[in-house]
Amino acid sequence: MDPLVRQNWPELSERLVKVLRLATAPVAISFADSPPPGVDRFDAPMPAATDDGRQGRVPAGCVFWVHGAKRAFATVPEDHGNCSVGSVTHGLLAPSEVVDHSDIAALVGAGWVGPDVLEQLPKVTGQPGSVVYAPLQDTPVEPDVVLLRVNARQLMVLSDALPGLSIGGKPQCHIVALAREHGVPAASVGCALSRQRTGMGPEEMTCALPAPQLASIVAALEKTSGIDATVGRYAAEDARRFTIQGS
Repeated sequence: MDPLVRQNWPELSERLVKVLRLATAPVAISFADSPPPGVDRFDAPMPAATDDGRQGRVPAGCVFWVHGAKRAFATVPEDHGNCSVGSVTHGLLAPSEVVDHSDIAALVGAGWVGPDVLEQLPKVTGQPGSVVYAPLQDTPVEPDVVLLRVNARQLMVLSDALPGLSIGGKPQCHIVALAREHGVPAASVGCALSRQRTGMGPEEMTCALPAPQLASIVAALEKTSGIDATVGRYAAEDARRFTIQGS
């Protein structure tokens, strides 16, 4: 992110939570060449590697979204290594480095994705040496992406406020690359792989917002939410005719 583009992250976080009525704190995601000073490393135990060498501190990078809603921490590429798909979308590994991994074979073998999926995925560029996660209100560094967990109503407001919103599906983690690399607000209806690993509720979806645009995005959401409230009041008043008639 351009260091000249600085925003009031605690204020924007508060406004985001209020306008969308979020149940989970917005998560700031920041890519860097190395873990920044003063930010604790994610230090969960590293399980034994699989036969093909996959190893990570969590089952997949999307699991860091859950922890990042609660506290700030820095990760390094090997922390993400258990999920080959997420390692590719986050620019931590090249497709050629994971194409023979057993998790890719399992996904392709099940027919969940095609064999060429790795080349087609949106990807973070620059081979980052660290990814920092934190509640947006407490982010210790300037974020690149703001990740939201949303329901259908909240996605409705986002879609109305952001005409360019991209809405897709699997793999869920691709939305981070779309937001960071292309400046595109992107939502995912989720994927079976990520839902199982993160424990997302059946009603939950995710949305990734480009952090440099967050002030204008929040303003657009507030405007749209106000319009929706007006329309909702009209619909409620109009519906009274039917209640009275049927009483």
